[in-house]
Amino acid sequence: MPLLDTYLEFLAVRSRPNTVVAVAYDLKVFFTVVGKPPAQVVAADVLAFVTAQHTGRPAGRLQGVVDGSAGLSARTVRRRLSSVSGLYAFLQARGDVPANPVPRGLPTRRERQRPRQGVPLVRTPRTLPRILQPPQVDALLAALRTHRDRAMAEAMVFGGLRRCEVLGLRLADLQVAARRVFIADGKGGHQRLIPISARFFASLAAYLQTERPADAATDRVFVVLKGPRRGMPLSPAGLDQILDSARQRAGLSQVTCHQLRHTCLTRLREAGMALEAVQAQAGHASIESTRIYLHLADDWLASQYRKAAEAIDAQLLPGEPPSRILSIADGAGR
Repeated sequence: MPLLDTYLEFLAVRSRPNTVVAVAYDLKVFFTVVGKPPAQVVAADVLAFVTAQHTGRPAGRLQGVVDGSAGLSARTVRRRLSSVSGLYAFLQARGDVPANPVPRGLPTRRERQRPRQGVPLVRTPRTLPRILQPPQVDALLAALRTHRDRAMAEAMVFGGLRRCEVLGLRLADLQVAARRVFIADGKGGHQRLIPISARFFASLAAYLQTERPADAATDRVFVVLKGPRRGMPLSPAGLDQILDSARQRAGLSQVTCHQLRHTCLTRLREAGMALEAVQAQAGHASIESTRIYLHLADDWLASQYRKAAEAIDAQLLPGEPPSRILSIADGAGR
């Protein structure tokens, strides 16, 4: 479809390569399932597509989900709808289509009072990411076999770097004396300069001195150590395989790069790091993305509750010592 090629070319100018690949796949799925050219798609086709993606079964005249997966997650369906909506916003701006067929939401009985607050097409649950406990981190690091592998894991678990940021590090980005690294190409193209633990720089120094090939033809920090690709930049799949092998040796059920990043940011918040500082360390564009670590940090919610409960108890039971209040609560519970 020439219109899709034109849109992807436009998208490549303002987005990262991974984003273009993801959008291209989403659009391929959508138009394969719908079976219509872009100009003939209507809102009914979009709603039927949502049903087919959620259930994994044909909806109406659709012929099923092309990637064979049943019951796709709400986040996946929402992302695909976002890709489709972006395409039609582009086509509408060019004058190729009269309107965007992707509804912004479903109307409710309160449509007259609140015209912009409808029901979203896809409800995405807000779930907390999983993190590793300190013994699990120690077991994982001990199971890594090279200084390179340990340095990459420590960059995520002690610095909060994303997988792409670890693999994108260049030798010029390392500020060893200041114990900082420069993220030249973070998510969304944002740059930042962040500190990392001395443990990372110790593993990094051992890797650079004893393992990294002297004749490596790249300035990327982390490269392949053996085989025909020796000295070339390590791939995301290679890093995932390294972590998965170490996870099995450590006897852990699940370890991902994002899990290590979440673990770092949660521990920083638990240690008392200000939320704005955690945001800067993480490279979040919005503080709302960082607030999730308030809920991951066990001590934060408990301490806030204790302060509020003590104030309430002081109002309800004035003059009673805290120990007396606790004994009363225990008696009521029994």
